[in-house]
Amino acid sequence: MTDGADDRIAALEDVATRLRINSIRATTAAGSGHPTSCASAADLVAAIFFDAMRFDPDHPREPASDRFVLSKGHAAPVLYAAWTEVGTVKLDELLKLRELGNDLEGHPTPRLPFVDVATGSLGQGLSAGVGLAIGARLAGTDARVYVLMGDGEMAEGSVWEAAGMASHEKLGSLVGIVDVNALGQSGPTMLGHDVKAYQRRFAAFGWRTVVIDGHDMRAVVDALARARLRRDAPTAIVARTVKGQGIDEVAGLQGWHGKALPRDMAERAIATLEGRLHHVPAPAVTRPRRRRAKPLASNGHAAPPPLDAKPGSSAATRETYGDALVRLGAANDKVVAIDGDVKNSTFAEKFLKAYPARYVEGFIAEQNMIGVAGGLAAQGFVPFASSFACFLERAADQIRMLGISRSNVKLCGSHAGVSIGEDGPSQMALEDLALLRTVPEAVVFYPSEAVSTEACVRLGAEHHGMVYIRTTRPKTPVLYADDERFAIGGLKVVRASDADRCTIVAAGITLHEALAAHDELAKDGIATRVIDLYCVKPVDAAGLKAAARATGYRVVTVEDHYAQGGIRDAVLEALGDAGVILHSLAVREIPRSGPPQKLLEKYAIDRGAIARKVREILG
Repeated sequence: MTDGADDRIAALEDVATRLRINSIRATTAAGSGHPTSCASAADLVAAIFFDAMRFDPDHPREPASDRFVLSKGHAAPVLYAAWTEVGTVKLDELLKLRELGNDLEGHPTPRLPFVDVATGSLGQGLSAGVGLAIGARLAGTDARVYVLMGDGEMAEGSVWEAAGMASHEKLGSLVGIVDVNALGQSGPTMLGHDVKAYQRRFAAFGWRTVVIDGHDMRAVVDALARARLRRDAPTAIVARTVKGQGIDEVAGLQGWHGKALPRDMAERAIATLEGRLHHVPAPAVTRPRRRRAKPLASNGHAAPPPLDAKPGSSAATRETYGDALVRLGAANDKVVAIDGDVKNSTFAEKFLKAYPARYVEGFIAEQNMIGVAGGLAAQGFVPFASSFACFLERAADQIRMLGISRSNVKLCGSHAGVSIGEDGPSQMALEDLALLRTVPEAVVFYPSEAVSTEACVRLGAEHHGMVYIRTTRPKTPVLYADDERFAIGGLKVVRASDADRCTIVAAGITLHEALAAHDELAKDGIATRVIDLYCVKPVDAAGLKAAARATGYRVVTVEDHYAQGGIRDAVLEALGDAGVILHSLAVREIPRSGPPQKLLEKYAIDRGAIARKVREILG
């Protein structure tokens, strides 16, 4: 190497040393954190930021900028220290790590402009990286994505779901770096320092691989340079490291995970590290070359026809979802669809046929699919991810983390409830409303027919943040004119009179049962009010209270969902201080296979059960 190259290596080594020093300072000041996990990764992070990446520090989410995902989110201080080196984070701010009100939290979140997705629940960063890389390709940029993973999280199945998809998609712009420090939280990792085992696993998934000493800066720089040469497959850099490298008193020792150094030990470690500095100026950040993004490919088809749903006709809400998605795709080229190999049942296949360049096949790997959707959203796209609602539940943690990210991801869960029929309980989502309602700031829609489904898809796309749309398998009659207006946080009073004595609140399939019960009760002179709670979160509390007051504070909720966490609880939360007598009809046991209408009857959420409950209430 030339003297200039030697100076550059020395400069990068100095950056790595300062990353260790500042990680120690920050965690000791906080009294908590993971300095040893930061220390093992410091050389890797220094080389990624100051040699490999091309990014705009002032606009880190600029499409042309390379992206960095810290999958081992507990090493957040080394990430913050890197941005301190860049100049984006001030040192005094870094030393307020983990303080209430400081965006430099214990694990990274997108409150920070240089963080694309929240990390810290391990095993999810590579999926986000896959989404970021696909998004960069869709946007027509040559931006690269670097994902730093810990060896402990390599036991997570979602990592290998992502690895398989990255290879299938030929994501040559994706670089995964594994920090193999051999120590987890409570003891040694599964494979310890067997770096060849990690290499074989990535190679088996179709990745280009290289094994290095993660503390040899020349080797790190060379490996990152090699990753930039080929673009037909992702690259895995397996780096053998030492946990606590550079902190001589704890390096390689168990029992120091997640523990800040005591002040005296921190002072000794910092003094030693400062003595190792070459005092070479840090390399300048390399900015990307901005290119005009290419337009997204079109299939050349004419714009899809408008919604054709007339009162009296019938359609399955899952099929209307597919039609609505196609119309949305025609209006907004940022809309992308991703599905988990059930596109012919969710009807996401309609979007695939219309806009194949903007469709991503997620296969039967729902955890990865949701993580990929988060990466796509971080690239500025509006991803609609669909599957059977029960299979989306497999990705509960990914959904939770995207909620923390305030990710602009849209989810559609089809085949919800016992109304799917003969497929049986393993296919019947009866917990999904409860799951999605608990995600902060998420919007939850449950349309009952074609017009409201079309509206919910459109409203979901317009809303910035997570949206869940629950669709059903059977066809249902159209209830609304095609110019009916809907809103987030709205409801529809579909039957009402001055004589109403009880309010029935339903959504989806049970709304039609409620309407049939209304007609049956009317024959006996019993007037009821029927509400379509198409938006389950946020609910229209004022509208519910008005209906309750008008009907003697008697309310019945009916839902194709378990009793906990769904429509009942949403209504109860809204009416909790209104003195309402609330009665709930819901699925209260593990269901069985059978014809849909028979199942609605068996679990007492059909028209007959509703009518009986109203008669019971009214005495």
